[in-house]
Parts: sequence; C-alpha cells; structure tokens
Amino acid sequence: MVTLDGKPVAVEDLLPLALTNMGHFTSMRVAEDGSIRGLTLHMERLVRDCKIVWSADLDPEHVRGYVRQALEGQSRPCVVRVTIYDPKVGMGRPADANQPRVLVSVRSAGAMPPEPLRAKSMVYERDLPEVKHVGLFGALHARGAAQRADFDDALFVGKDGLVSEGGTWNAGFVDQEGTVVWPEAPVLPGVTMALLQQHADHRTATVTLDQAKGMAAAFATNTSIGVRPLSAIDDVEFPVDHPVLDQLQQAYLSIPGETL
Repeated sequence: MVTLDGKPVAVEDLLPLALTNMGHFTSMRVAEDGSIRGLTLHMERLVRDCKIVWSADLDPEHVRGYVRQALEGQSRPCVVRVTIYDPKVGMGRPADANQPRVLVSVRSAGAMPPEPLRAKSMVYERDLPEVKHVGLFGALHARGAAQRADFDDALFVGKDGLVSEGGTWNAGFVDQEGTVVWPEAPVLPGVTMALLQQHADHRTATVTLDQAKGMAAAFATNTSIGVRPLSAIDDVEFPVDHPVLDQLQQAYLSIPGETL
C-alpha cells in the first residue's frame, strides 16, 4: 500500500514523480518493536528540505501520523520512505507548486549489516547535495556503470579530486591511527552519519582518492544498512574486520530508537 496524505494514491497523482521528478524524501528503518533510530533527525530533514525545495512549511506531526498509518499490519523490520512532492508541479512553472503532500511507501528491510561493499571511484557531483532529493538519475547511472565493471557501487569523487559520498550512502574511513574520518566535501548530511558522530571519536577532513586508498579501513552508512564495510575501492583491498568497524557497528546498534 502506498498512501498520499493517508489515502490510497491514484495513478494520476504519481505521474508528476515519473514525468517531472521533483521532490525530496527520507527513508527510515523501522525496528521489530516499531522504533526508528534518528526519527527526530529524519523529521528535521523533511522540514528543512521542504523549505528549500518548495519554500513551504511541513508539519512533522502530520508526517508521523501518516507513517504510523502506513505501518499498520506491516511486518518488521521494514523501511518506510516518506516522499514530499506536489502532484500539481509542472516543468513550465515549478515555482507555482507550493502545496507539497506526503507520499508514504513501505518495503521489507534486509539484514544489517549487509555483505561488504566493493566500490569503484567515479567523477560525479550530485545536484544540491545537501538535499535528499528524488533526482537520482546521475547517482543510479554511476551505480550501474560501477556494477557493469564488476563492482557493487560507485564512490563519488568531485572535479576537485576530493572524495565525497557514495550512490545513496555516506562514506567514512578509519585512518592509520584508528580515528574515524569523514570527507569534508559537499555531501548529504546523513542521519546515520550524524548519529555515529554523536557516539564515536571522529574528525572531518578533505580526502583525496589516493588518501582514501591509504586508509586502514573504509565503510558506508545509511539508515537501511547501518555501518557497511567497504572491502575495496578500485583495485585496493580493505580489511572488513577492522576493530573500529566493529566498534562503529556496535555503537550504532546501541542507539535507542524513537517511537512514532
């Protein structure tokens, strides 16, 4: 079941997402007990991005209500996605769309953490990287190119030569001293990354591709996967059993979820 403002969505209401592809979203992993890690941060993201994309206010309590409704009868764990868009948006006058609505969809969640990830570096920079928007063509095209080269996903490198993020995840590294390093670059401010920064020693620094390949370990984070080790970047292999990675995974799992 997919709902729009709490009601079954009609095909005509989905057409703007397919034809205009303008909107923003957040995805949240729902635990077996119904709680969500970082729920407050997810709601803050939706409110912030709604102001950026639509110049409109969003009531997070309405969103919570629609999510609660969508989760009724769903097996858990699962991943719920909240997409904010205006079905009346058009290509000619997108500025006229200022009444965004709340689309909620639910899918099953995979095991956490999933298998280690092999990443291929690719030169790419997302549009409006601070917003989790639905414009995923470039990121998914890069992911597909990486997969056709026998990798699992793409690791983005900007035109300035600095590592930024992955296709749909934040990238992190462990330096030779055992400190967690987050790339200083235009990236999506991920909820999982923010939670880990609250519970583990870390630093932020510019990271070139060569520096990334010289790290002691590397990992990916997002709400669906938690902390996922990177086993390789291009032809450089990384250990997937580094003790800091285990500490990060345990730190993340120890963070209590919030109730809707």
